[in-house]
Amino acid sequence: MLINAVPQFQGALTERAPELPEGCVALAELAGHVLGVPVHHIRQTRETSPAVDGIANRAVLTGANRAAQLAALEAPGGPVLTIGGDCGVELIPIGVARYRFGPGLGVAWFDAHSDLNTADTSPSGAFHGMVLRSLLGEGDPEFAANPPVEPGRVVLAGTRAFDDAERAVVERGLVVETADVAAGLAGSDKVYVHLDLDVLDPAEFDGLNYPEPGGLTIERLVAMLRGLSGFEVVGAGITECVGTEVRVLEPVLEVLGELLTGKQ
Repeated sequence: MLINAVPQFQGALTERAPELPEGCVALAELAGHVLGVPVHHIRQTRETSPAVDGIANRAVLTGANRAAQLAALEAPGGPVLTIGGDCGVELIPIGVARYRFGPGLGVAWFDAHSDLNTADTSPSGAFHGMVLRSLLGEGDPEFAANPPVEPGRVVLAGTRAFDDAERAVVERGLVVETADVAAGLAGSDKVYVHLDLDVLDPAEFDGLNYPEPGGLTIERLVAMLRGLSGFEVVGAGITECVGTEVRVLEPVLEVLGELLTGKQ
């Protein structure tokens, strides 16, 4: 198992986005301690770049940041836990997993937001709100995954904030909304677990980059993750941490470690 810390922040435009690198390092250090695995810190630039074609920091996101992530995944030698950084860091590991494991890859998307916008529909131009749509092969061609995650192979979990355009994508059947994540993933050969910490209720953890009320408790999240133990989990990502007091998240790291190693 490999832990990759990816302290990218340029995919987010929130007030606390500049805190994402520090949160990433704190959470990665805790993950390394809890799981007993060395952490590989992937260098990400602190530079920003102008919005181009509706996507903020396009040159940064498609340049050195992306190249460093790709290089780190050339020969992972086992399951990878990616710790961000903004949700945009998931474009590469999920895209690589889809390429390696084929069209049967399922994705459990634990996130308060569906991240299903495109540059044409995004109200902000922040790529972290477009990453899942890109993984489905739609939107800007510089970001659209090829091959894409298959329609109906993504299950939204704990998602409670949708723009109108994102809701339309759900209604098209590109992704699945269900309270039973395992049932929604039935038929998947292998599974990737995406976890944006804002799926949690803000009262559970205050280091959320884009908090939304009405989220999960840590106990409920752990139970939902443990419900995926019947699948072969080939990768996972934890994103959008802006806090450095992260010890409360130990149970989440423990269950992800169990899923990634198959040790229950």
